[in-house]
Amino acid sequence: MKSKHLIDLENLSIEELMEIIRLANDIMKKPEDYAEVCRGKILATLFYEPSTRTQMSFKTAMLRLGGSIIGFDNPQNSSVSKGESLKDTITVVGGYADIIAIRHSLEGTAQAASLYSAAPVINAGDGGHLHPTQTLTDVVTLYNEKGTLDNMCIGLCGDLKNGRTVHSLIKTLSHFKGNSFVLISTPELTVPQYIKDIMNSSGCKYREASSLAEAMPMLDMLYMTRIQRERFKDQEEYEKQKGVFVLDREKLSLAKRDMKILHPLPRVDEITEDVDYDDRSKYFIQTVYGMYARMALIMKMLEKPESEPYPRRFDTHNVRCSNPNCITTTEPYLPKLFKPVGGDMLLCKYCEGRTLI
Repeated sequence: MKSKHLIDLENLSIEELMEIIRLANDIMKKPEDYAEVCRGKILATLFYEPSTRTQMSFKTAMLRLGGSIIGFDNPQNSSVSKGESLKDTITVVGGYADIIAIRHSLEGTAQAASLYSAAPVINAGDGGHLHPTQTLTDVVTLYNEKGTLDNMCIGLCGDLKNGRTVHSLIKTLSHFKGNSFVLISTPELTVPQYIKDIMNSSGCKYREASSLAEAMPMLDMLYMTRIQRERFKDQEEYEKQKGVFVLDREKLSLAKRDMKILHPLPRVDEITEDVDYDDRSKYFIQTVYGMYARMALIMKMLEKPESEPYPRRFDTHNVRCSNPNCITTTEPYLPKLFKPVGGDMLLCKYCEGRTLI
């Protein structure tokens, strides 16, 4: 891999992405051939935010490759509870482990961690921003269940504003030819503008819809997501949004016979249990594909380990990111890194939030 870290699937070329998909499929077919490839290697899982599938998937992936794991799944059980900065935690752990997977509730945390880590960093989810290894899971699932990543009409339903899995998936699938998107949400939970900008710049067609039933007949894949209670500051606002979109047998009867249903899980009430028994539902096998996808990713990232000297200095800006959920709001020592996006607007390199100069 050309990039040392995986903060966004944009760090991978399409060729590298397809290489990982092919490797994941080969591991599925011949797992015994890969049982010792990471012997002597250590994965650190730093989970500042709760997780079931992603955390266990990473751990299982490394163990099945013959490697070892360290880390924490609750920051209160680490020196974070004593006030240790992200920089200090990462600098230390980067000296212990060969590769790090990090999840955090603040956007841009993985990017920030990569500035200080001697070991490769994998973004295992940063707030409502991105979740590249879930997208890797999604594309391995799609490639196996649909046989292609091209020419699909993809419906995404639920919390598209805070859904980091949604943002990562759109960014990736917009690079494949002929794909179009149907964005099914309430007006309050539509995708952020920077995601629409990506679809526009790639020439991807998309439409917004407020009815799941109306969208069903046109879809080749439906990506359901839950309304994320933890991203709402106001419980009343959450209550207004939950339960608006529910996939049940009646709505499923409107879909194509070869449509596939994916979900990053956990689900709450957005898919009724009777849908589980329809052969178009792939969200449980999707979790198994995810383990193989992460096995392949770990292998590729450890092929050419590079150690970058620390400390490093960065050119910084005198503007603060306007996103209150950006990692720079709580880690004030971080260099203020932006790129211009036209006029008097800057894009934060951590969270991709827009800020006026």
